[in-house]
Amino acid sequence: MTLPGPLGTPIRLTAAVLAALAVLTVALLGGSLARTGTGELEIPAAGSITLLRLLVVTALAVQIGEIAGVRIAGEGPLPRRWSLPAAAVGCAASAGLLVLLAVISGLKLTTVYGLREGRLLLVTANALALAALCAADRRPALALGPLAVAIGAEALRAHPEAYSPAVGVTLTVVHLTAASLWFGTLLYVLRTMRLRGGGRDVLMRYARMAAWVFAALAVTGTCSTLRRLPLDGVLTTAYGRVLVVKLALFGLAALLALTARRRMLGGGDAQPPARVELGVLAAVMVVSALLTVVPDPHWLLP
Repeated sequence: MTLPGPLGTPIRLTAAVLAALAVLTVALLGGSLARTGTGELEIPAAGSITLLRLLVVTALAVQIGEIAGVRIAGEGPLPRRWSLPAAAVGCAASAGLLVLLAVISGLKLTTVYGLREGRLLLVTANALALAALCAADRRPALALGPLAVAIGAEALRAHPEAYSPAVGVTLTVVHLTAASLWFGTLLYVLRTMRLRGGGRDVLMRYARMAAWVFAALAVTGTCSTLRRLPLDGVLTTAYGRVLVVKLALFGLAALLALTARRRMLGGGDAQPPARVELGVLAAVMVVSALLTVVPDPHWLLP
């Protein structure tokens, strides 16, 4: 049996099912595996939190990448917009995190709204709901404002530390924006090229933007790691172990990007390595979501 659209062949359907199973496995078991032998306490509902966080960051990436991708694509047929369903899924995931926080803490939702974490989740959910309205009104560019608010709320949530919080928040805002552009725009560009049966010029324009995005990710990622992870915690903490996996995947994605660029400049077909690059970037996002549910090493190491 074959399905119409992107999953139109049994091979693609099988690959999609296997990818979904891999994501579930990493989300549900990744945190426990990373904590093996570290003595760190388990975060309650870590698997559910990982999945919901992944949905939120994926929703941001799809929307931001689509806005940038439309500009890069130029003239010609464009693929169906995914902004509206992405925003709806992200909003539902943020609301799910809010409810999960209430269940874990044993507090009422009205009480959770007053907590810092609860307020930030509520801001993210409302921002994504507004982005969905912009997409439904066929004005996706207007969603840039709500998406910026959602990214800011996620950055504030990720950096509750008392020491130089402004630096950490700024680094995360840039990092999350750059990551969304890399993954989301590449996804849209590959969909556009598939629709048009080619489009080397589109991939070329994307490659120019991706170079700046890669630089921003490398700089902000390095700075955030140096601030947050002491050297002696790289292999002795769950955070350090997950981060090593993320860095390895990031390096692989960079190598694939360079391979695609080399093929493109040489007149060859750059789409195969670009598709693999997209898959690796998806894995990076899964691991990034996992980083949010392992203990912060700053509070564990002297």
